[in-house]
Amino acid sequence: MAKDNGFLYVVATPIGNLDDISQRAISTLQQVDWIAAEDTRHTGKLLQHLGISAKTIALHDHNEKQRAASIIQKCLAGEHVALVSDAGTPLISDPGYSLVRQCRDAGVRVIPIPGPCALITALCAAGLPTDKFHFIGFLLPKSQQRQNQLADIPNGVGTIICYDTARRIKDTLLDVVAVFGAERELVLAKELTKTFEHLEYGTAAQITAWLEQDPQRCQGEMVLMIAPTPKADSEISDSAQTTLKLLLAELPVKKAAALAAEIHGEKKNALYKLALQWAGESE
Repeated sequence: MAKDNGFLYVVATPIGNLDDISQRAISTLQQVDWIAAEDTRHTGKLLQHLGISAKTIALHDHNEKQRAASIIQKCLAGEHVALVSDAGTPLISDPGYSLVRQCRDAGVRVIPIPGPCALITALCAAGLPTDKFHFIGFLLPKSQQRQNQLADIPNGVGTIICYDTARRIKDTLLDVVAVFGAERELVLAKELTKTFEHLEYGTAAQITAWLEQDPQRCQGEMVLMIAPTPKADSEISDSAQTTLKLLLAELPVKKAAALAAEIHGEKKNALYKLALQWAGESE
């Protein structure tokens, strides 16, 4: 009788604070036959902290395509494998894409075990729009490359989120100014979930000044978030204009504009000006 296939579990692990690991992640790591780790030594420390003894296999950027075949064979033979990265959710600017793709193609079931992710952790505390966001992973190493990378992002994608190194962050802020201007609102999150966790808000110049006040601030992992392009008064959504027209049939101009602005998150002054314009055209 053929043995059932094993599964590949994609397991999120802490980005700093070890208490952030989920009970489901712990149970999964306890039960699998193998753990495929970006760095077996790094993961070994986590496993030791959790009191887990498991066989580990290295899977990183340089061997993933080759190592994937042997992991798939293990799964097809009925063994269960957990994929982990050094921190956070695998595949999110970490190895794993090729393995997951090949598992899917080979008929191996892939089961996500959700948990910590630096970009989501940063975004939910940044106070920037979250209805739409655009994640671009790690920024490129050279200034012109970064500027091209940022300039290629189309308008309307929402909050832009990227990872960067502490060594390059001040140069990156200069590149942000070159592409988006000096007044664009930014949030820099560093050392998330760790002892020196901090979110700094402001323009590129303000955040640079904060970094330069203490050399230790240019240390650790960085998540940089760039606010969306501020909406001009003329850029009122079609849905807001439709609502405004309906409200104007029943309410005074000022009240209709205020209510439409509240419903759609638009600027009240812009809607008020538009309502006055329509009123003038109808006279």
